[in-house]
Amino acid sequence: MGVFFGTDGLRGKVNGDLSYDLAYRCGNALSSFAGVKAKILIGTDTRKSASLIMLGFACGAVNGGAKVTSVGVCPTAGVSYLTKTLGYDFGVVISASHNPAEFNGIKIFDKTGIKLSEKQEEQIEKLFLKESALSFDKLGTFEFLPKYVNLYKDFLINSSDCLLEGLKIVLDLSNGASSFVAPKVFKKLKAKVIVLSGKPDGLNINRDCGALFTRNLVEKVKKCRADIGLAFDGDSDRLIAVDERGNVVDGDKLIYLFACIYKKYGRLTLPIVVGTRHTNMGVEQALGDMGIKLIRTEIGDKYVSAKLIEQNLLIGGEQSGHIILRDKHVTGDGILAGVMLASILKKEQKPLSSYFNFECFKQANINVEVHDKMKVINSEKLSKEIEKEEQCLCGEGRIMVRVSGTEPFIRIMVETKSKQTSEVIAQKMAQIVSEVDREL
Repeated sequence: MGVFFGTDGLRGKVNGDLSYDLAYRCGNALSSFAGVKAKILIGTDTRKSASLIMLGFACGAVNGGAKVTSVGVCPTAGVSYLTKTLGYDFGVVISASHNPAEFNGIKIFDKTGIKLSEKQEEQIEKLFLKESALSFDKLGTFEFLPKYVNLYKDFLINSSDCLLEGLKIVLDLSNGASSFVAPKVFKKLKAKVIVLSGKPDGLNINRDCGALFTRNLVEKVKKCRADIGLAFDGDSDRLIAVDERGNVVDGDKLIYLFACIYKKYGRLTLPIVVGTRHTNMGVEQALGDMGIKLIRTEIGDKYVSAKLIEQNLLIGGEQSGHIILRDKHVTGDGILAGVMLASILKKEQKPLSSYFNFECFKQANINVEVHDKMKVINSEKLSKEIEKEEQCLCGEGRIMVRVSGTEPFIRIMVETKSKQTSEVIAQKMAQIVSEVDREL
């Protein structure tokens, strides 16, 4: 990772870590990196700060000679799709994804719709301090074309090979970018749609709703006797589902389900899917029982995407809900995954709960805020404690301690067959992390 770019672009609190000036420098650097007259497409989520950061980025890019097109509010995957389809050199998303409203961020896609590599991000960062200000006759331009988002909606609708008539679907839109896309898509496919958290006001994005807070969705699915619930995050690149019984179906289980269905219909060209270090061991074993191998990458959907491309595979994703169906799209797309999932239920005529006849390992996850996450993660004391606890597990579980790519946290995940054991070890690791942080 670079100084500014983390595992999912550049991110921070608005007018703190992320300011108009930094956005300007990022836009200006991208235009210099791309060359004069680069074409850049920009979309945002629904945060109040979207205009501030988007205009800062756009001004920097225009001053560097780029032609900038804003499509307004658009899901992250929509920007990726439009960038590739319409022939832009880069696609930019102004969003902090699942983070609260006071955060914002900048994600960048190349002309193929793939997120930039770490090497490319580092090259752009080096240009942050060297402003490109061209003569007036070489300045770029800015235009606003929100109608382009309709092309993405059409893509989503056409991705389903059947109508969803007869399905009752609850959508939790997280008061985010999916609010203006997902309901129209599912209604066009003839599903009966019930909407939660679909009235963004600039400040309520991800607030007690969406993919990170499924309680309201669970209750609504059970109350309405819906066939399925679908929860997206602020920029809708994540999907967490809820089955007809009110059970939460995370990204790991969705990877399993898509792999099984693809294999059943002869669409899984190679019996391999891609997950991350966080993917549940129970899901890995269930895939193995189906003759499907799981390959793990580092945390971050761009690493999953890179591995899929490298090995020419079709299905990958993260427990958090990033699902990549590479025969349909090149990046994680929550709405697309939701459309495909609903299509499976319609065609198979089976409830979602019937697909998961296996036990997941019990995971305990704790985030510990620290002053210097890199010093903490490299602590010898922490390393020795992790090694000691892993030896006690004797291969019957895992301990994963890592730095957050976007926030000042050390993230702890412990996975065993016992919920109590996982929680006890996770709490112990959290205590060690806090001790190390205080001692630095």
